[in-house]
Amino acid sequence: MNVLLDCAYGRTYYNIQAKERKSMKIIKDISYDCFEACKLDLYLPESNEFPIMVFFHGGGLEGGDKLSDVDVYESLVKSGIAVATADYRMYPDAKYPEFIEDAASAVKWVLHHIKEYGNCKEIYVAGSSAGAYLSMMLCFDKKYLGKHGIDPNEISGYIFDAAQPTTHFNVLRERGLDTRRVIIDDAAPIYHIGENSIEPPLMVLVADHDLPNRLEQTYLFCSTLKNFGYDEKKLTFKLMKGYNHVEYTHATDSNGNNIFAEMIKDFIKGRK
Repeated sequence: MNVLLDCAYGRTYYNIQAKERKSMKIIKDISYDCFEACKLDLYLPESNEFPIMVFFHGGGLEGGDKLSDVDVYESLVKSGIAVATADYRMYPDAKYPEFIEDAASAVKWVLHHIKEYGNCKEIYVAGSSAGAYLSMMLCFDKKYLGKHGIDPNEISGYIFDAAQPTTHFNVLRERGLDTRRVIIDDAAPIYHIGENSIEPPLMVLVADHDLPNRLEQTYLFCSTLKNFGYDEKKLTFKLMKGYNHVEYTHATDSNGNNIFAEMIKDFIKGRK
């Protein structure tokens, strides 16, 4: 374990606007499913050969959008890593598990279509906060990707940034429960650990001043992985000391580099 301190249904419809930005191409608002919210943007490097990260934004399953972390995407593209960043249905217009189903559909679209944009041999699934909860659910509850004929082990790796591994607090609110409760049931990623063998490498990030109980739940998640025999050499754990919840995602190092993007780059390129 590496530790860092301090630090669609049916036919797919397209609505594409492309623009060149130096060494990258940005393709906006590709519909990956039939719901209005289900659109993704592609950030593509100049090279015709690249890995891609499918990224889901945070916002408690009720806010945020695919433009929330543009600085991260652009930093990754400069390093030759493509990004597909997807919007998904959210509260109050959605209910559990529709946002997870949307995330699975976005991954399916990328798996089926990214070869149209270049030679992509590796696909990573990632997210911050609520988006990381979605990514965790795709990784550990195989029914969501399985609906599209995809095994979670087909993914090259997963990145969970400040995820809630227990049942998400807004799923609890939907049920009329106190959002501070810690519940582990079918809606909790940690509940599904051990149902099937997870082989891809994982990167887990959390801040030492994260949301209440988020750090402790993240430790429990990592401990549970270990208890079920997950290879610790495949787990990269990063404790972001001195930061609040996902605050570091827009922070820069002394050279002006986005530190979140640098960690993602190291994780992805370290797989080679």
